[in-house]
Amino acid sequence: MKLTLPELRRETPLVMVTAYDYPGAQQAERAGMDLILVGDSLGNVVLGYDSTAPVTLGDIIHHARAVRRGAPDTFLVADLPFGTYHTGLQDAMRAAVKIIQDTGADAVKLEGASPEVLEAIKVLSRNGIPVMAHLGLTPQTEVSLGGRKVQGRDEAGAQKILEAARAVEDAGAFAVVLEVIPARLARLITERAGIPTIGIGAGPHCDGQVLVYHDVLGVSDQDKKIAKRYAELGQLATEALRTYADDVRSKVFPAKENSFIIKDEVLDKLY
Repeated sequence: MKLTLPELRRETPLVMVTAYDYPGAQQAERAGMDLILVGDSLGNVVLGYDSTAPVTLGDIIHHARAVRRGAPDTFLVADLPFGTYHTGLQDAMRAAVKIIQDTGADAVKLEGASPEVLEAIKVLSRNGIPVMAHLGLTPQTEVSLGGRKVQGRDEAGAQKILEAARAVEDAGAFAVVLEVIPARLARLITERAGIPTIGIGAGPHCDGQVLVYHDVLGVSDQDKKIAKRYAELGQLATEALRTYADDVRSKVFPAKENSFIIKDEVLDKLY
C-alpha cells in the first residue's frame, strides 16, 4: 500500500528510485520501492540531452502519467522542471497543480533554497501540495555551481547547505534530497533535521537513498561514483539485439514456430 506522509517520516531507511515509463514503474513497485521519482534526469537518460534544463513541464507530465499507471500504489514524486517555479508564485502553483491533476502524482520536487524557491515551497505546502526539497548539487543549475562536483566541502559552502536544509524544512518541505555532498555533512544535516533526508552521493547516514533507474540496472553508459550498478542490462540488451540481427540476416528467424499457417485448399483458390 502507498505510504502516507506521516508514514514516510517514520519509515526509514526509505528507498527511492527514478522511473520514466510504465514497465519501469511496474518493476519499481513490484520491487517494493517506498517512493518513485519522475525526475528531470529523464532529459539525460531517456531524451538524450546534455543536461536537465531542456526538460519541459509537458515532458514531466507525459512520463509521470505512464509511471502512475505502472505504479498506482507507490508514493510518486514528480520534478518541477527548470523555469516553472522561478518566475513567480502563480507560475509555480499553476505548474504544480497541473502535475498533480494531470498525472496523479503525490508530491512535487523543487531544487535549491533561494528566496523565490523557499516562498514557492511555503505556498505549495500551504495549499496542500507536498513538496520535496533538493539541496547540494542541483542539476538544473549545475552550470552556475561550476559543473557536477561535490558541494559543501569548504566551511562557507557547508554552512550554506546547513542553513538551506533548515530553511526548506521551515518552509514546509516534507523531505529533502541531498545530492553529492560530503558524507559527514549529510550526517550532520540528518541529525539536525526534523524531516527525512534522502541521499544520492551523500553517504550512508541519510534517512533514505535515491538512485537513477538506468544506473541501478546498468542501462546507462555513465560510470558514476555515486551509483552502484546492480545489473548490466544494457550489455545484455545489446547482445540480444545483435543476436536478433544475426538471426534475421542468416534467415534463422523467423522460424516455423514464429509463422502462421493457411490451409492448402484456401491457398489453392488464390492461384
